[in-house]
Amino acid sequence: MLKLDDATQCRSEDRANSPQEAPAGCLQELFERQADLRGEAAALDLSGVLIVQLGLVTEDLNRRWYELNSGHRIGDVQRLAIHRTMPWMAATLDGLVKETGAVFEAKFMLPWSFSEEGAAEKHMAQLQHNMLVARTKKSVLSIINGGGKWIELSIEADPIYQTILIAAEKSFWRAVKTGETPVLFDCEPPKPRIEAVRVVDMNASNSWAEFAALFCETREAHTDHERAKSELKSLMPEDAKEAMGHGIRAKRSKSGAVSFDLVEMEVGHASVQ
Repeated sequence: MLKLDDATQCRSEDRANSPQEAPAGCLQELFERQADLRGEAAALDLSGVLIVQLGLVTEDLNRRWYELNSGHRIGDVQRLAIHRTMPWMAATLDGLVKETGAVFEAKFMLPWSFSEEGAAEKHMAQLQHNMLVARTKKSVLSIINGGGKWIELSIEADPIYQTILIAAEKSFWRAVKTGETPVLFDCEPPKPRIEAVRVVDMNASNSWAEFAALFCETREAHTDHERAKSELKSLMPEDAKEAMGHGIRAKRSKSGAVSFDLVEMEVGHASVQ
């Protein structure tokens, strides 16, 4: 049977990539990871998995590319970090950004259906876990994808996410130690928050073109509409509960807010907000 100290020393690489991803994994994956950490099954051989190997061989390139483009330096490469109060939490770090102290995480991802939001959500648990272990509030997700593009995402620590994560990891690690059946956490993790840092050209988007044209066409009418509402409100006597005329009916609520209806559309009660 695998002891806690044994796991810290001999399986830290696997452990760093397992408990924190447990909430998003399937039950079978939890069983396999539990057996692996307890020494009851051979470690999964990923040497024949191409996408994993691509991630490994591009990690050094990823780090050098980030340093070249950001002007920052990466240290503590492949350092085993262990949480100072929860020793069952550990991570083998891709590195720490020397200038900011941010956790650096290098990833290789395929370009098919790639999105920054999807990438952040996929790796959020690992990033939040690593920030907890490294005692930092910032992380950098550096991605090289198969389309020849490099993407940098800055993600900050999320206390709510981390609270849920610690509970999930603690439950899983207890199952590792005792051999009890691990369970999935039935909760939706918070959506990742991505720092807005890019200027994007949307000229290639047909949907953007459609709604941009609609925005331009209706902008003047919207301005006139808002001006008309403002003027009508100012013309309505302060002690009036309701005012009507020329096809418009204005109603004042108890809170003082004024809304407008088209009298000829009263059956449908089309409200003009």
